[in-house]
Order: sequence, then C-alpha cells, then structure tokens
Amino acid sequence: MKKCIFTLTLLLTVGFILSACSEEGKSASQETTKVKVGLNGSGVPIWEKVKEKAAKENIELELVEFADYVRPNLALADGDIDLNAFQTVSYFDAFIKERGLDLAPIATTLIAPMGVYSDKYKDVSEIPDGSSIAIPKEATNMGRALLLLEKSELIGLPDDFDGNGDLSKIEENPKNLKFEPIVAAQTPRVLPDVAASVINNGVAVEAGFVPVEDAIAIEDDTATPYINIIAARADETDKKVYQKIVEIYQQEDVAKHIREVFNNSLIPTFVPLEEIGW
Repeated sequence: MKKCIFTLTLLLTVGFILSACSEEGKSASQETTKVKVGLNGSGVPIWEKVKEKAAKENIELELVEFADYVRPNLALADGDIDLNAFQTVSYFDAFIKERGLDLAPIATTLIAPMGVYSDKYKDVSEIPDGSSIAIPKEATNMGRALLLLEKSELIGLPDDFDGNGDLSKIEENPKNLKFEPIVAAQTPRVLPDVAASVINNGVAVEAGFVPVEDAIAIEDDTATPYINIIAARADETDKKVYQKIVEIYQQEDVAKHIREVFNNSLIPTFVPLEEIGW
C-alpha cells in the first residue's frame, strides 16, 4: 500500500514539474519584444499596418513621430529609438557621413517617384525640339530631375554625375531643350507655359495628380538613390526581431496597403540592399 502511495506521489510530482516547465516555456515563447520606430507623419498609416501584423508575432511596435528630418537619425544613434523609416538612401548616406554616425540600412521600403508632367503631350518622345521644360531649382531636386530626364532619353549626363543639380553638367541635349529652374512648389503652376514640368511627388499629389497615372515619365526602382529605407544602428542590423519586422513590412498585403492608402502615389519597392550601394 505504501509502495502505491509513493508511486502515486512520485507521478504527481513529476507531472507537476513537467506542467510547470511547459507553462514556463509557453510563457517564454510568448514574451513580447518592444521596438521603437522613428517616423515622420506620412509614414504612420503604413506602420500602423505593420504594427498590427507585428503584434501577432509578439512584437510591440512603438511609433515615435518626428517633425523634422534631422532628429530621427540622431535619436537612433543615441539609442532613443531602435529603428527609423523616413528617408531616402541618398539623404541617409549624406547625413551619416556628415555627422559621423554608425548607422546602416536594413531594408528598402518604397519610392515617392518624381515625374515629368505635361498639359500638351502624352509621352516625352512627343516633346518638340527647342521646347522649354521646368525643373525644380534646388540642387538635390534639380539633380534628381536631370537623372529622370536622362532616363527619359531627353538629355545625357556624364558617367560620374554626382546627383547635384547643375545645368552645365548636361553633356547631350539633342532636342536643344531649354530648362527653366524654378522653386519646386511652383512646378505644377507653370504647366500651361511650358512643354513639360518635372514635379516632386509630394508637390504633384498636392496639385491633384496621381503620379503613376498622370506623369508622362516617372521614376521607378532604378532610381536607387531615392528609394526609402529602414535604418538601424550598424552593430544591430542582424537582430532577429529587426529582420522579422523587415519580413513583415515587405509582404504583399503591406504593399497593397501602401498603394491603397496613398492612392498609388507611393510605389512599394523591395530590393536587395546591394542595389542601393549597401
């Protein structure tokens, strides 16, 4: 009888231990990891979707909004946030070089494409010789515009073109086009007076255009300096939780969400880091 009681007690004890271990393992596997992501306002609708999906993977995203384009990188370098997602790789590369920050991209996200627009022509090939084209006059914007015009086969640039706007760098102009540099915000308003105008994405959207539908030429994922990224501290790029967030962001339902929320004005662009120089 004593033997039976001992055996029963032993079985109950083992069962309790196994149950406790099972509960402990279950609790550990369901532990939530918190990640702070720095954004500007326009990125919030995208990341709300990512946040919802990440929660199902036991990742709690805290979205931290910034009103400028300087503080998000400084906050990341200082450890105030874990990731940020608000900038093109071109801006990022220049910023970390200037400030000496040890940051790196972990993924590409989207491109806000610059486009060529016209009230008179439906294709850039129709633009007549000697026509005037308006381009944004700010150095970075002008450089981007010139690259788009080269992609559109209207001009030729040197192989070592550094992306900074300067009309003197145009090497080929077979149609003898005239270029009118104006403030970026004014580029839609001059459309009646020129053959075409090169307009930034945000300015075009504010003017009522749907870039992928209304532009007669537009950037695509070949405009690698202008692809947006997710950035992290350089020594943390391989963290599993960050790579999981990348995997979540680059799923088709998030891409669909981006297209729907922004009425096709933003293009989901998921390319390898090697393609943007990393």
